[in-house]
Amino acid sequence: MSDRHSLKEPRPDAPVPEKLNRPCIDVHAHLELVTETAPDAQEVRDVLDAALAAGIDRVVQVGYSAEQSRWGVKCAESFPGRVLAAVALHPNEAPVVEDLEKDLKVIEELARHPRVRAIGETGLDFFRTQAPLRDRQLYSFKRHIALSKEVDKALVIHDRDAHRAVLDTLLEVGAPKMTIFHCFSGDAEMARECIDAGYYLSFAGTVTFKNAPALREAVKLVPIDQLLVETDSPFLAPAPHRGTLNTPAQVANIVRFVADERGESVDYLCDRLTENALRLFGSFD
Repeated sequence: MSDRHSLKEPRPDAPVPEKLNRPCIDVHAHLELVTETAPDAQEVRDVLDAALAAGIDRVVQVGYSAEQSRWGVKCAESFPGRVLAAVALHPNEAPVVEDLEKDLKVIEELARHPRVRAIGETGLDFFRTQAPLRDRQLYSFKRHIALSKEVDKALVIHDRDAHRAVLDTLLEVGAPKMTIFHCFSGDAEMARECIDAGYYLSFAGTVTFKNAPALREAVKLVPIDQLLVETDSPFLAPAPHRGTLNTPAQVANIVRFVADERGESVDYLCDRLTENALRLFGSFD
């Protein structure tokens, strides 16, 4: 497991939230980091069962390396009806792998698997990747964009401290028809630009943080048919459980928070979020 992605130290589990009345989907999770087990292990089933107890009945398992993307595909094979996979080289992974072309070939092969429904997470990260490696990062991002269009599957974008560069790259090469900004971190102005371009904005536990008023402003602007909710577990557990181990069950807390911010009923939001996820990723069966 790469130190670039793993948790630095063990965290206590967040309590399983009260069950939603309507089912919802976690569109972005890293189950291998939650469980640190084999993709078909009982520990993975336990996490999925805990999510189900909170009303989260399906999960999109998201890739960040060649090896971990293989794990995700096997997980999706092991849990039909409950897990789908996305595959990619993370923007912090791509610049430092020993053989980028070899790893990109692995992703291209996995992308054609029937239980892989998205290419991601890819994108640009100027927080962890320093300037000398950014050309390599951009090259990888463009390769993933091209692959998304080639296989006609959604693109899942990681964008950290690189808003303008990501948006300009999508304009330059042409965005796939289904483009998702995972763990959206921009402000209202960026949200409007993404909305106008037809992109989907996915909000994680960060929207609940006290120091994130810009995210709360942005989440109110997103048309209901371009909105998603995710955990990015095991990271970014929502308030009031910051610092705990995040799991897909926490989507229930995020949905309740977002519904309150938008002035919508939780049941209505669950139904529409599920419709959006199925439109993007297809059936989980």
